[in-house]
Amino acid sequence: MAVRAVRGAVQLEKDEAGHMDERVGALLTAIMERNSLSADDLISIWFTATPDLHSDFPAAAARKLGIVDVPLICAQELDIRGAMPRVVRVLAHIESDKPRADINHVYLGAAAALRKDIAQ
Repeated sequence: MAVRAVRGAVQLEKDEAGHMDERVGALLTAIMERNSLSADDLISIWFTATPDLHSDFPAAAARKLGIVDVPLICAQELDIRGAMPRVVRVLAHIESDKPRADINHVYLGAAAALRKDIAQ
């Protein structure tokens, strides 16, 4: 098995904990489904959130999905003038037999504009 990295992002419509759980949960679910992953395939997940998000930790959504024995960490994204607001980004390290080119990176909704080169 090789170690691979999967990227993803989602833009939230509002800074509310329930909404963050819903949108980050949808992002993680899409990453898992599009890459045929189970929780056992996950090594670790990094989450970043733009500085305008304060309502909850994005990692809380992963725990609510049942991802409970995987190391998770949250950090604040750089505060860059003109950057897309209310964005949660994910960098998941996984074990996979897939070649790097076959990994499906997932950018939901408006966040697809962040990485048009790799967004599915």
